[in-house]
Amino acid sequence: MKHPKVSDCVDVFDSLWPPALAESWDSVGLSVGDPAAEVRAILLALDPMDAVIAEAVVLDADLVFTHHPLMLKPVKSVNASTLKGGAVHTLISNDIALFNAHTNADSARGGVSDVLISLLGITDADPLVTHTQPIPATPRSAVVRDSSAAEAGRPTGIGRVGDLDRPTPVRDIARTLAEALPRTTTGVRIAGDPAATVTRVAVCGGAGDSLFDDVRASGAEVFITADLRHHPATEARDTANRHDGSPQLIDVSHWASETVWLETAARELDAEFAARGFTVALQHSAINTDPWVERY
Repeated sequence: MKHPKVSDCVDVFDSLWPPALAESWDSVGLSVGDPAAEVRAILLALDPMDAVIAEAVVLDADLVFTHHPLMLKPVKSVNASTLKGGAVHTLISNDIALFNAHTNADSARGGVSDVLISLLGITDADPLVTHTQPIPATPRSAVVRDSSAAEAGRPTGIGRVGDLDRPTPVRDIARTLAEALPRTTTGVRIAGDPAATVTRVAVCGGAGDSLFDDVRASGAEVFITADLRHHPATEARDTANRHDGSPQLIDVSHWASETVWLETAARELDAEFAARGFTVALQHSAINTDPWVERY
């Protein structure tokens, strides 16, 4: 077994979460690093925050793999005194590469929303918004991906929608999520009727309040997502009340809704690296990057 180079890691990442699946506005891929550098250890985290980068330095990691990008919006300078520039300088001066898979990991089979909806026992969910253009095939080994929803040839796209085994009150779904997700200050919230009994569920890991039209079109009776703001939520509930009352809304922590995917990602990475004859240590960040720490 040998250690991969950064370029080998990029090939592995792109085989599991093809960059062609990313939304047009997104920033994914290798943002810092020498493709020829050797990688012995990878740190997995949701956010490329300063504390995570500092952790990577202490752990002597060679690459940080995150879900969220460091530079989603264009920057005009990487001056070390700026937030983004400081992160780039710390990474480069410590020979640490930085890679992220964002909306491509949301859309891929077995990705963020598949993991989220699987917490409710739904393993055959379909995309809430299906990609209409064929995605170019990416060379990869014949590793069987262990995510229950990942099957060759199935459509990809943002969000997921599927059916529970039996009708379930919304409050029971919320309680299941509260137990399955990491505990957060903001918790799990319901908008609508907690006693409503539902079967069809839509989810979007991270912020999904732009998808209400798609949720209604899917026939989902409850929509689980994060970062629901006052106006989109109240308008969604008014719209629901003018029809059949659906969808009820469940709001969870953005961090919690996505961080659960990292365990699945690590398993897939471990299998793919091994199949390609590489040995690399994978470690989860111990840093909780949820920004909310206390409530009164």
